[in-house]
Amino acid sequence: MGEAPGARSASTGAPSLGGGPRTMGMERAINPTPWEGARAGLEAPPLDGDYSAEVCIVGAGVAGMSAACLLAEAGRFVVVLDAGPMGDGESARTTAHLSSVPDGGYAPLVRTHGEAAARRFAESHAAAIRQVERWVEQEQIRCGFERVPGYLFGTARAVRRELRAAQAAGLHGVEAVTTVPGLAGEPEGALCFPRQAQIHPLRYLQGLRAMLRRRGGLLFGHTAVREAHGGPQGQVFTEGGHVVKARHLLITTHTPFVDRWAIHDRQVPHRTYAIGARLPPGALPRALWWDLEAPPHYARLRSGEGGETLIVGGEDHRAGGADDAAERFARLEAWARAWFPHVGEITHRWSGQILEPHDGLALIGQNPGDVGNVAIATGFGGLGMTHGTLAGLLLRDHVLGHPNRWASLYDPSRPRVAGPRWLRENLRTAACYAAHLRPAPCVSEADIAPGSGGVMRRGAALRAVYRDAAGAYHVCSAICPHQHGVVEWNALEKTWECPCHGARFAPTGEVLSGPASEGLAVDNGLDAVEPEE
Repeated sequence: MGEAPGARSASTGAPSLGGGPRTMGMERAINPTPWEGARAGLEAPPLDGDYSAEVCIVGAGVAGMSAACLLAEAGRFVVVLDAGPMGDGESARTTAHLSSVPDGGYAPLVRTHGEAAARRFAESHAAAIRQVERWVEQEQIRCGFERVPGYLFGTARAVRRELRAAQAAGLHGVEAVTTVPGLAGEPEGALCFPRQAQIHPLRYLQGLRAMLRRRGGLLFGHTAVREAHGGPQGQVFTEGGHVVKARHLLITTHTPFVDRWAIHDRQVPHRTYAIGARLPPGALPRALWWDLEAPPHYARLRSGEGGETLIVGGEDHRAGGADDAAERFARLEAWARAWFPHVGEITHRWSGQILEPHDGLALIGQNPGDVGNVAIATGFGGLGMTHGTLAGLLLRDHVLGHPNRWASLYDPSRPRVAGPRWLRENLRTAACYAAHLRPAPCVSEADIAPGSGGVMRRGAALRAVYRDAAGAYHVCSAICPHQHGVVEWNALEKTWECPCHGARFAPTGEVLSGPASEGLAVDNGLDAVEPEE
């Protein structure tokens, strides 16, 4: 519902960690979001030397900036590093719902973790929305924050089950409704969740940046992180050769690059899609809408200088599991027109990546198996805005040594819930490695059109071959350096992505987002492929 609809030298595989991809500008030109006009003020200067700080945060999205501002409020000196402009990763691709309703509703959460855990989930996400509201009012951030009702609808049976679960989670203000404002027709069942919210994400990040600056924190952009190590004196090494030393390291990139194994079998990468459509002024009330389909859909209204836009998201699938973006966008449009008949021209189409934890709970806290001064935040699913803010609250208390009643719920080292979903997703991950043995999708370079890519086999080697617009070929290994999955071509984003754990790479192999910390190896051992005449 929130994050991403959701989106983090070739020969050496130099990493581009610490925030958004450095080639995102290309992708935005293809798939613009409704937030594009607010990019002014998000640039930050690159790191210009070595620094020492109390806290170093890698990643300047909602999670990283929330943690930075909260720690700066507490009087800590904070340095934030990002590989691109602030918020250039998946925070720029959110549909910007602020919701206390988990993906799929409360029923799966109660079933998996029990009523007490569901109550803590509800409390923590409500607190995250209040924190955003506090900052908006206190700092006078002009980001369109507003409280709105949220409507969840589906079959009568599913909605009854969801009402019981929501009430068990302590949400006694939730009520069943027979009609849903704004929808054409009446769904079988529906619930109203009061006091949800929505926001302009990039204008909000601009406000957080200004707040951090006023409180003495430092933000550096275009500063890719090569590696980070904890210990009595944590150290962050950048691609530019500079080092930041800090007592605490917080890794708030989309997925952590400091961990190779412990986190990545607890979550699965999904690609999610969104569209924006014109609406006549006043055609819809201010609200959020979600359904209980599989995959789910969600919508919200945005007002701006160009009029009103209905933002619709959903149609998720496992990363690398499909390359049919046109069909996904068409289904989103059909869903929107079925429920909201005033929908006009489709003005925006984009996609992003979300990380779905197997047990439905984000992973926020000390990095498993690491020293105590290295903490992570990942696994936000479709609730990136609220999870990111909640991550700030939890990481602040982690650094300050304050108890937090929600910390154990999101602890990355909590016991695994080895239920059917965990087994199913890990079997799918294992199946991804079968690509090492299957025939490659492309037989020859001629199968690859200009501006696209494909995986080819030459002997035992799998090659990721990109053919640029001029017809020149760029050849890399197709093996992800993280855990050796075989990458697949994403035609919409024009990127390589690993279906195992979600690492993403530019067409020519540079790493765009973790968990890989280096790019695809350039395949210099193969004969050069010349462009066709």
